[in-house]
Amino acid sequence: MVVLDSDLIIVKANHSFYSTFEVSPEHTEGVLIYELGNQQWNIPKLKELLEDILPQNTVFNDFEVDHHFETIGQKVMHLNARRIYGKENQTQLILLAIEDVTDREYYKRNLEEMVETRTAELIAARQEAENSKHMAENALEEIKQLTDQLEAERAYLQEEIKLEFNHENIIGRSNEIKYVFYKVEQIAHTNTNILVLGETGTGKELVARAIHSLSQRKDRALVKMNCAALPSNLIESELFGHEKGAFTNAYSRRLGRFEVANGATLFLDEIGELPLDLQPKLLQVIENGEFERLGSSETMKVDVRIIAATNRNLEAEVRKGTFREDLWYRLNIFPITMPPLRARREDIPLLVHFFIDKISKRLGKSIGMVPVSVMDALQNYHWPGNIRELENVLERAVINSSGPKLHLVDELKKPRQDLTEANRSLADVERAYIVRVLEQTQWKVSGKNSAAEILGLNRSTLRARMRKFDIRKP
Repeated sequence: MVVLDSDLIIVKANHSFYSTFEVSPEHTEGVLIYELGNQQWNIPKLKELLEDILPQNTVFNDFEVDHHFETIGQKVMHLNARRIYGKENQTQLILLAIEDVTDREYYKRNLEEMVETRTAELIAARQEAENSKHMAENALEEIKQLTDQLEAERAYLQEEIKLEFNHENIIGRSNEIKYVFYKVEQIAHTNTNILVLGETGTGKELVARAIHSLSQRKDRALVKMNCAALPSNLIESELFGHEKGAFTNAYSRRLGRFEVANGATLFLDEIGELPLDLQPKLLQVIENGEFERLGSSETMKVDVRIIAATNRNLEAEVRKGTFREDLWYRLNIFPITMPPLRARREDIPLLVHFFIDKISKRLGKSIGMVPVSVMDALQNYHWPGNIRELENVLERAVINSSGPKLHLVDELKKPRQDLTEANRSLADVERAYIVRVLEQTQWKVSGKNSAAEILGLNRSTLRARMRKFDIRKP
């Protein structure tokens, strides 16, 4: 990471920059980027971007350069430049992020050469086989098999995977995940409280981080608390803080998460685990931003945006009396459902390559090949543990792979039934499905491309079902 001023003078760089390019801070800071190290950074493409394109272009600019650096030799670097504005919308600083992708690029080039060599061999074999009808038939069949195998593996090896890190490392390009991106962008710039739904391991916290990073509160930290990770008698103190002597072992005053998150965002994970006796106090904060520390009568006033998440059916919890109905209504203003991994199978190859690269770097291994049979097994599995389970399976696979080819250790068998759905009543499943279709159609009940058309119901029948299940547009 390098910070430049508006004249492209280096202001600061991080330790990784100094160690990678073998330069020192005293010979770097205050130097024009193109004159660094006897002009070893005089890269025409970089100069053109920073001097001509960047002042007029969009916020992000990504490109790669293949350059010979005097200190470290020939390298392929991926660069990203971002303007940082000051007063009157004038560029004050430029943030330059640099990633060394030499190994990846050279591997791709070597692979292309291997494919070309193998293709030439197959063509030669075909020409030789044409000398005899009998030999030609056998050779052509062999060529077809080899070609199919080569193309299938090439698809996983040579394709440049374009991971869509659209929001805080939420990776995917399926329609289901794109709809999540759409809803995140739709609500992020408001102060509306949000409820994130989804099974365990689907990445609900990533949705919360994405919303926070796109919001007006992004300059402050996202404050988190898992309601299921603490005993019920400690949750109140963690949320609202306590005064000295408020209870045993309260030796000093402590600020709660709401005070820490004042002016920022508070992520309450597993909100369905919040004790019933604390729910009115949380409701009070949501409605008027006021609460009292434990052991104090002084009313505190805060401005906190709440993003809650749960893998429970809160509506069912309301019916059972374990969750307050008024609190549910306040949290359920804008629900976002994170789809399970089995509903977005086309994203699995992207996730597999992302996790393999991440795990391999951590373990000091080089896994560059995912066989077709392994990828098919990963895509056909039911994934009851979702993305968290996928990452665990891949870590075991990387550990047990001795060469460049991924070796799957786990025996992935699809379960006989979806246990999550099996434990839900037919009414719950029907209601959830109707709500999902209504959300996808922007709550258009009738007409072309409406929920009624997708569900195959008459308009009046759908409205009757909505009244029956108490389905209301947020």
